[in-house]
Order: sequence, then structure tokens, then C-alpha cells
Amino acid sequence: MPAAPTWDPHQYLRHATHRTRPFLDLLSRITDLPGGESPRIADIGCGPGNVTALLAGRWPGARITGYDSSSDMLRVAREHAGPTPGGGELDFRRADAAVWTPDESFDLIVSNAALQWVPGHAERFPTWLEHITPGGALAFQVPGNFTAPSHALLAELCDTPGWRARLAGQGRRYVHILSPADYLERLTELGCTDVDVWESTYVQLLQGEDPVLDWTKGTALRPVLTALEDDPAAAREFVGQYRDLLRKAYPAGPHGTAFPFRRIFAVARTAATAEPVRREGASR
Repeated sequence: MPAAPTWDPHQYLRHATHRTRPFLDLLSRITDLPGGESPRIADIGCGPGNVTALLAGRWPGARITGYDSSSDMLRVAREHAGPTPGGGELDFRRADAAVWTPDESFDLIVSNAALQWVPGHAERFPTWLEHITPGGALAFQVPGNFTAPSHALLAELCDTPGWRARLAGQGRRYVHILSPADYLERLTELGCTDVDVWESTYVQLLQGEDPVLDWTKGTALRPVLTALEDDPAAAREFVGQYRDLLRKAYPAGPHGTAFPFRRIFAVARTAATAEPVRREGASR
């Protein structure tokens, strides 16, 4: 299995406005939580913590914990830690979403653009749902643009003869993303109520030189940069080849570079009365 990518929180935050908008759209579909004015919230894959802090704006009295596996991301995220103006608390802990099992109950477990890095993440839903209070919610957003040129070209370049030996598979890490219909079926089968699944394509107008390349340097390109981090010359060569492909796929216009980005969203409620979460395959 390819090594986990190293992360650059500052590179990631260069496009914070565009990256934050889907999270705000996700939050707008989450209604009252059973914790009232002080819900308990977990943010899985919190990254640099900028969107985790937005949870305190929505629920000022909440006790919120952001979880991430990257020490680099957590170092930046902890700048947001501490008491919140509304009387809540914000803290951050290291945890891997692939194996994370809550040690307490939460009114909301939320994840923003993180589960695409977790193969088989839907298999974690039963465990997470068991730790959500009755009437609470599981909510997440994942990119759904892995057949777009930005990702397809990256995968194809990794598999060319010149790079295959070092980078095979590095550009194809997202085949485990489910369709909206599959997420709906999974969550409904697990006994969730009011399951709301949808998708949106954001046509983002990016600015600057090679802005799509700059975007991917914070996300999709990280596995390649990690694999080549001991060979700067090779990294520069690969990035240059990828840049040239992106320039053709996303030509700059008079007002910037249009970068369509599809995302998949889901909000699912647990039953209002405490009932065991149904495991897939269990009789009903």
C-alpha cells in the first residue's frame, strides 16, 4: 500500500475560500442537534482546523474536537484551540479515520473533504453511528471529481513508462468513493432517518499562474510529492509535465481559470429513540 502523504497546511489553505464553501453548504442542511445549545461534536479529518472553527460559529456553546492523522495539520489546527466566545470549547487530537472509534457519544460527527483518503470508509459508518446520540447526525462531504482532467491526467501520468516504477497507483487512490445513491442506500440500511444525499458541481474561477496545479499541490498531488520527496529533480520534472497537461485541460481565460469541482454530500440522522444500529446483512 502506498505510504500516507505528507501534508502542507499552508499550501492547502491557499484556496481556503473555495474549499470552505462546500462545508458551509453542508452545515446549512444540519438542523437542531440533541445537545441543544451545547452539543458534542467530532470533526473527522479536520486538517488545519479552519472549518472546525466554523462549527463554533454555528453552535457557540458546543464542545468540539477535531481529529486528524497529520501532525503538520494538527500543529496549525491547534492555533484555533481553546474556549470559544459562546462558552464552548475547541480542541484537537491525533486519530486516523480508518480506525478511529469514538470513546464517548457525540451529537454530530462531521467530516469535510477527508473520507476520500480512507479506503472502505463506509465500513466505518456502523461504528460511528453507534456513538451518535439518538436524534443526532452523521454528516460528510467528499470530492466526486476523480474522473475530471485534474485527477485523470495525474493518474495517467503516474502510469506512463517513465514514472510507473516509482508512482504506479499514486494517482488512483479514490476508486472507493461511492455514488450518491450508494451512500443513500448504505445509510438507510443502517437505520438512519431523514437521510439527505445530494451532489453539487462548483465552477470555481481560480486566479494566478497555473492555479489548478497550485490547487492540486495541496491535495491530489500530495501522494506524488511525498513519493518523490527524496528526489527533488524528479519531483520538478513530474510537476512540470503535469503542469503542461493541466494548462491544456484548463486554459486560462480573460477573467481567470474555470475549474469545475463536483462534490457529494450526505446528512443522516440516527433514530430519535435509542435502537441498535443495523449491521449490513443483518436480518430485518
